[in-house]
Amino acid sequence: MKILIESFTKLISRIKGLKYIDEETLRELLKELQKILLKADVSVQTIYTITKTIEEKFKNTKPPEGISIKDYLIYLLYQELINALGGDYEPKTELPKRPYKLMLVGIEGCGKTTSAAKIAKLYLKKKFKVGLIETDTHRPGAQDQLKQLADKIGALFYGDLKVKMSSDEILAKGLEYMLKSKVDLIIIDTAGRHKSEEDLMNEVKRLYELAQPDEIMLVIDATSGKQAAAQAEAFMRYVPIHSIFITKMDSTARGGGALMSVIKTGARIKFIGIGEDVDEVELFNPRRFVSRLLGMGDLETLVDKIKSIEEEEKLVKEIEKDIEEGKFTLLTVKKQIESILKLGPLSKLLQLLPTSMFPNIILKSIDEEQAQLTQEKMRRWYAILSSMTREELLNPDILNASRIRRIAKGSGTSPRDVKELLQYYQLMKRWISSLKKSRKKLLKFFEKGFPQSI
Repeated sequence: MKILIESFTKLISRIKGLKYIDEETLRELLKELQKILLKADVSVQTIYTITKTIEEKFKNTKPPEGISIKDYLIYLLYQELINALGGDYEPKTELPKRPYKLMLVGIEGCGKTTSAAKIAKLYLKKKFKVGLIETDTHRPGAQDQLKQLADKIGALFYGDLKVKMSSDEILAKGLEYMLKSKVDLIIIDTAGRHKSEEDLMNEVKRLYELAQPDEIMLVIDATSGKQAAAQAEAFMRYVPIHSIFITKMDSTARGGGALMSVIKTGARIKFIGIGEDVDEVELFNPRRFVSRLLGMGDLETLVDKIKSIEEEEKLVKEIEKDIEEGKFTLLTVKKQIESILKLGPLSKLLQLLPTSMFPNIILKSIDEEQAQLTQEKMRRWYAILSSMTREELLNPDILNASRIRRIAKGSGTSPRDVKELLQYYQLMKRWISSLKKSRKKLLKFFEKGFPQSI
């Protein structure tokens, strides 16, 4: 991972150092990105999709206002890497039921047993009671290994240190023991070694049917690179795979290939192992992972800024549509104030109104009349609007004295504040109504044509 982060950091630094980005420069940057992804063992098809999408978006879309062309390219790279990793999601660690049965499967050497202890430790920190069951009777030392890890972290353990029972018997008695112990989470570790792949898969299927787990987690070694998908598909033919744990993410440059490869199977990555110690595990979040991958601590600020601009543009369009369709209600006012509070300066209010409907002289008078409104007043008004029902927002005429008192009490303001907001609303409504009428008259005038003589 260190090599991968260094490669991406150099690419980002190069983009930031450019004075301009023409087509030739863009091609060079995308070729460099392709080389980085190839070294990470990402499939050729995935690399093509990522770079082609970035190229098309960069050429065919304009950066949001206030965002430089360089930052926009970095943002596109960030977004497409997230998309390649399954989109922006964050797995949850809540237990939908208790006891919750989690069964780990995977091939030999992938790190299942250590991963079982890592998950157990994570849930123990959340004050859950956790039990570990070791069903592997094929690998020498498997029982001892998990027992030692369980003792180290303070989890319950059930297994057969002398290996006289079959995996089925260990599982049955282990489940009985955990249920009696009233644990919240039961983690079942399975074998990864067998004489043949078919024998391994059949045992996994048999244990699955016996345990009826709530979740099956496939453990995959990051060093497997793009071959991770083949492992996932092999297990999926025998049992459902609900989540993925990718181990050894700290020690391989091929981790990116394993991540993207597994995502293609439709399985969601839940955990990644970032070291050998039982504490070195984290929930997999594509957004955080890509930020770290690109070596940019300030990337979140850039992304938040772009998202804020995009949300603002969407809100403005909603307000314009409401006004154009004659739906100027208190809900429209609420959208306006929400936008202003996000933007900051009060003067931004007039930017929310469609300039095609408002002559400059009118806008100027509105600005002068409303200049006295402070940010604090806007916050009070927003609290008032948030205390109204949807029916009241859409039909302000129903606001009588008792409703006004209720709204004032609910928003921590006074009836006078509520009435002041309603006066503002009525003023805006009259302005918009008169301007729409003037606009209609003007359109009719032009439809009839200019008079022959003036």
